[in-house]
Amino acid sequence: MNLRLHHVGMLVRDIPASAGFYAEIGYLPATGVIHDPIQTAYVQFLKLPEDQAYLELISPEGPGSKLANALAKGGGLNHFCYATGDIEACGSWLRDRRFFPIADPVPAVAFGGRRVSWFRGPDRLLVELVESGPEGSL
Repeated sequence: MNLRLHHVGMLVRDIPASAGFYAEIGYLPATGVIHDPIQTAYVQFLKLPEDQAYLELISPEGPGSKLANALAKGGGLNHFCYATGDIEACGSWLRDRRFFPIADPVPAVAFGGRRVSWFRGPDRLLVELVESGPEGSL
């Protein structure tokens, strides 16, 4: 399967404060803060100047967010995201390798409507798939 690490997601309480911390070690903002009502979250993508993968800072949109419980448990490393040219085939491939599907593909605001889907690995880590975009897109 043709996968490329797209980003690592970190669940944080305060996106601007966390972005400031990561700026101290060289991360630059790749986007502003984006609200995604489908994911019930606010997100911001950062990037090291010479890297291809992003760091995604994620914060629940409120107490009813599906992320609120995970943040209450401490937050931190939330998921790895891989870009793929065929999200359905890749999802099937992951299921064949004991990844449990959590959410079918849905459009994501941060990716201009390209779809994402979610899985939980046998090690319990969340894995997100995102459809590959045109060169230079997030």
